[in-house]
Amino acid sequence: MTALLAAEDLSRRFAARGLFRRGRPVQAVAGVSLAIARGEAVGLVGESGSGKSTIGRLVLGLLAPDAGRVLLEGTDLASLREAARRRVRRRLQLVFQDPYSSLDPRRRVGRQIADGLAIHRLAPPAQRRERVAALLAQVGLAPEHAERFPHQFSGGQRQRIGIARALATGPEFLVADEPVSALDVSVQAQVLALLADLRTRLGLALLFISHDLPVVRSLCDRVVVLYLGRIMEEGPASEVLRHPRHPYTRALLAAAPGDPLRPRARILLRGDPPSPADPPSGCVFRTRCPYVLAECAQVVPALRSGGPGHRFACIRDDVETTLPAPTA
Repeated sequence: MTALLAAEDLSRRFAARGLFRRGRPVQAVAGVSLAIARGEAVGLVGESGSGKSTIGRLVLGLLAPDAGRVLLEGTDLASLREAARRRVRRRLQLVFQDPYSSLDPRRRVGRQIADGLAIHRLAPPAQRRERVAALLAQVGLAPEHAERFPHQFSGGQRQRIGIARALATGPEFLVADEPVSALDVSVQAQVLALLADLRTRLGLALLFISHDLPVVRSLCDRVVVLYLGRIMEEGPASEVLRHPRHPYTRALLAAAPGDPLRPRARILLRGDPPSPADPPSGCVFRTRCPYVLAECAQVVPALRSGGPGHRFACIRDDVETTLPAPTA
């Protein structure tokens, strides 16, 4: 499929500051490339601090990369003039993680949803009320909700409002940054079903950032597994999450809620993730990998084929066969 949005070799560092002096730069993203086709959903998974949210903001243009580029239908976003960049922004939108802090508590939600219509001049003032009512209906809320303030809604309703606000500009690409992690479990399924329905009806491309592998499996076509700012494995979600080739992916699956019909082998990782300000040489996962070899410290492993559309960054081919026998 032709990519709607592509990231090529993105890298981003952040300055680390101590109490009295500047610390070593933190490598949040290191050489990440990915492509998302129109209407496709890609899951971005990994532990906290792996660089997921930074990648989301890089592809939206909210952060500038230190290296690499982001292409929208082949056009480098960094090459656009301000007027053209403004037109592009309406095509790329973000659903925030926290529905409580992402809405202004002092403004009625209808006005917040209408901001995108006003900024991008998509509807004259006389038509904005009708457009806001349609957006609220699209996410399962009533037109009269436009006159209420955020504190008058539940967490799930607030996230629906956040989704309506993101849809106001008619985007083609949506970044959903852990959109259900702050919600009760009973509400999560409703919001995920809404995202899946909107993606189908509107033909949205979706970058879904999460640490919840079962959710990614149910919602996404492909999955990209991150560790310390680097891609460890990527490919079709059904293939990667059923037949992972990288030890880190297998460890994530072992830690996820088990499937009683398919017991998994247990993988215990060593220690804590290393500091992104001082990553290990060679494979960044080697300090925690139970299958590490001396060669793992020498070179950064390139992504290589593990099957059709499936790639992984590990020098070993025998990890799957050397796992301990699954336990019930």
